[in-house]
Amino acid sequence: MNGFKNIKGKKILYIATKNSDYLRLTQEIRMLREQGNEVTEISCPSKNYLKRVLHVWRKVLFTSVSGYDMVFVGFAPQLILPLFKRKLKKKPLAIDFFISLYDTFCYDRKKFRPKSIPGRLLRRLDRKTLAAADMAVCDTKAHGRYFCKEFGFDAEKMNVLYLEADTSIYYPRETAQSDDFTVLYFGSVLPLQGVEVILKAIDILKDEKGLRFIFVGPLGENNARTGENITEYINWLSQDELAGKIASADLCLAGHFNGSIMKAKRTIPGKAYIYHAMGKPMILGDGPANHELFKEDGKSVYFCNMSDPEALAELILKIKRQEKP
Repeated sequence: MNGFKNIKGKKILYIATKNSDYLRLTQEIRMLREQGNEVTEISCPSKNYLKRVLHVWRKVLFTSVSGYDMVFVGFAPQLILPLFKRKLKKKPLAIDFFISLYDTFCYDRKKFRPKSIPGRLLRRLDRKTLAAADMAVCDTKAHGRYFCKEFGFDAEKMNVLYLEADTSIYYPRETAQSDDFTVLYFGSVLPLQGVEVILKAIDILKDEKGLRFIFVGPLGENNARTGENITEYINWLSQDELAGKIASADLCLAGHFNGSIMKAKRTIPGKAYIYHAMGKPMILGDGPANHELFKEDGKSVYFCNMSDPEALAELILKIKRQEKP
């Protein structure tokens, strides 16, 4: 990534309100240090969101930036810059604009209408956060184009840093395989993931012999599907346990499958990086961002029309017949 390659031999103050072991945070600090930079980190290991934010605010308040060459604000700079912009702008400022609060709450989760007072305030906050930055990074080219157009940010200052999987946990491994063709999905059941598309595909395939679905996530009992195939629902797994489940699957569903939410088309789901790191075949939603990194090969990467459970069911069946006729 050009933005990181141009940052070399500097003393950098890195600030993030995410927990200290958050993968995006450790990824950025590692990349900065690989370029020969000296990085001082302000973050917090607490799992409590409010405690993390208050801890970081207090540390930033009492930290002088005079001894640093630049400041890098990681995940959710919108929570830092409104309070400390004047202080942090004394040095060149880089931010990780990983999410837009306006896009997330108005279009993804639909908590506010875009033209409502909260919606307009969130859009203004995003715009001002980007305007304060000398450089920004985002997660995909598609997202970068959207952020620059929507919030008036200079495209020359926007850089892409793709996510990565934690390969100390997610790596190829041998495990016992079921006689059935096993299809796995895991997720937090956010709207853009298109879980309803997966559930409808399960309905279509509910009586298919030799087919088994594993769904990991807070689906809720009312959404559980039953049929001739054996379907397993798990509310939560540790990362190590999840890696074991993924290893035992024949096919993994990555998504995103909701074609009505534009953010779903502009992002690559984090689970895609995990499946790829583990060498597992996966189905991706046919959105622009997914095509930035993945190419359909008919063996490990497949694309499916978004918001189309019939197409998803048909593709699962096609892959099953290829692998376990």
